[in-house]
Amino acid sequence: MHPKRKMAAALGAALAPVLAISLPTGSASAHGYISSPPSRQAQCAAGTVGCGDIKYEPQSVEGPKGLTSCSGGNSRFAELDDDSKGWAVTPVGSTTTFNWKLTARHSTSTWKYFVGGQRVAEFNDNGAQPGATVSHQVNFGGITGRQKVLAVWNIADTVNAFYACVDVNIGG
Repeated sequence: MHPKRKMAAALGAALAPVLAISLPTGSASAHGYISSPPSRQAQCAAGTVGCGDIKYEPQSVEGPKGLTSCSGGNSRFAELDDDSKGWAVTPVGSTTTFNWKLTARHSTSTWKYFVGGQRVAEFNDNGAQPGATVSHQVNFGGITGRQKVLAVWNIADTVNAFYACVDVNIGG
């Protein structure tokens, strides 16, 4: 190898690690959360309720499919599971529209809504990629009063889902 090329290769090898750690890193690809009625993570982002890291990334409550926690099993967002935290409760009718704000598109299998562990609605997207917002009209049937709605966005091509909890007063 020519001495100048050898020197350039050595210099490149020496600088590569320095450049790799000094370049800005992108944040994790963001995903989605319910913006209205305001989910717990939306309340954190707005400063309505004091929260930890979720304030800065309300769209990141991701975990394995099949969980029933507001945090999606993510210990960084455990405050979302605390029912005594003082969450604002939104009065809603027996049928309510939930609006998701999506910050990354994913092929979607289903969107599911639960109250008290009971599924009250499911929407099947059959692998479609939604746009920046998604709305679902959910009928609560005979359920009334103060309730915590667990909403789950199941991704079609991964083992994960996104989770959001919304505190509502149905018929109140």
